[in-house]
Amino acid sequence: MSDKQFYVYILTNRDNRVLYTGITSDLKKRVFEHREKLVEGFTKRYNATKLVYYEIFDDAENAITREKQIKSGSRAGKLKLINGFNAGWSDLFDEL
Repeated sequence: MSDKQFYVYILTNRDNRVLYTGITSDLKKRVFEHREKLVEGFTKRYNATKLVYYEIFDDAENAITREKQIKSGSRAGKLKLINGFNAGWSDLFDEL
């Protein structure tokens, strides 16, 4: 068994208008990369740097399945997840 953990996470921008769902095995490092604009693409373009949601998994397969499930879901579904986990939409990065 591996001690490695996997994370599915949602980032938003300052105004909470955009939502980005990702997956990583090092949440703190990955969110730092998004915050520092080291990652090309959606998060850099739309300034999605605020961590508002995450889930922890013990295996990559379940994490990938969950990421796909969240990504294919509706915006309303993502908002429900975030509001249930982090009702104030505070940036969770400093708690990692």
